[in-house]
Amino acid sequence: MQPILVTGGAGFIGGEFVRQWIAGEEGAVINLDALTYAGNRDSLASLDHDPRHLLVVGDIGDSSLVRGLLEQHRPRAVLNFAAESHVDRSIDGPAAFVTTNVVGTFRLLDEVRRHWTTLPGDEKRDFRFLHVSTDEVYGSLGPTGQFTETTPYAPNSPYSASKAASDHLVRAYHHTYGLPTLTTNCSNNYGPCQFPEKLLPLMILNCLAGKPLPVYGDGGQIRDWLYVGDHCRAIRTVLRGGRIGEVYNIGGACERTNLEVVREICRTVDRLRPDLPHAPCESLVTYVKDRPGHDRRYAIDFSKIERELGWRPTETFATGLEKTVAWYLANGEWVDRIASGGYRQERLGLATNATESHAA
Repeated sequence: MQPILVTGGAGFIGGEFVRQWIAGEEGAVINLDALTYAGNRDSLASLDHDPRHLLVVGDIGDSSLVRGLLEQHRPRAVLNFAAESHVDRSIDGPAAFVTTNVVGTFRLLDEVRRHWTTLPGDEKRDFRFLHVSTDEVYGSLGPTGQFTETTPYAPNSPYSASKAASDHLVRAYHHTYGLPTLTTNCSNNYGPCQFPEKLLPLMILNCLAGKPLPVYGDGGQIRDWLYVGDHCRAIRTVLRGGRIGEVYNIGGACERTNLEVVREICRTVDRLRPDLPHAPCESLVTYVKDRPGHDRRYAIDFSKIERELGWRPTETFATGLEKTVAWYLANGEWVDRIASGGYRQERLGLATNATESHAA
């Protein structure tokens, strides 16, 4: 069985996908990750000695490295999770988002296209390139309605603009060159192993430490929350049965305001850690100035993937949040290494500097 090539497979969503794949699918995973600040070997520790997982430290923008991996391993599919993904960071430093999300995706696509054209009949027919994207490319919703796969793009941050550009490149490579692509656009993810710059882990860890819980503006921004395990199960479903050239929205059917999310986190932490001296944690909520261009509401219509492929989320927000908080409580060493910066690696952009390991 030919392997798959996963880019960004040491990150939050990519790492969950790799762990799911090794546990439930056939074939090996070649995992290409630059191990920037949000890429974490510790999240792949369970695969340290698994011969089906090969971690390659390098950048999707390194064309010669990508070409070599494609030629050496001849994957039957490439799944692109690699991205700079934090909106706040994109406001402070948009260049990195353009470099990785736009230029990096272009270079990856171009090498995949070259490789795909050389494949023999059955391999070429069965090959897939799956691009993982976000609902933020659609912009902001009013009080009603949901994003569908035909919603016009209207990105409002450097992050969402860079992801929109990458989505358009994937579409163009399918329509221009015939590359067999699939694209998924997901709502806000949460779950174990998420880097604590994101809302849920930041609030959980601040609750535990007795630090302020900063809420942007009035906290009324609405997001659709999707448990990362459900998301990766959906991606596997699309890879198996999605129609070539199509886009599939993936949502959690779970709209909450940011303030509601923070309050639910507080109640869950209070229940699981009743010994905290600063309880109730909701007393730590602090309102801060809203960020520029903050979209008011996202909501995903995932009826297409449900109708065509039979997928729907299994976790409610209550069950997913319980699992998430419990994971952070049980994995203090992981959190400590995050805080110390001890897991961070330098980005390796040149093929001559790229290194391989079995996630050791």
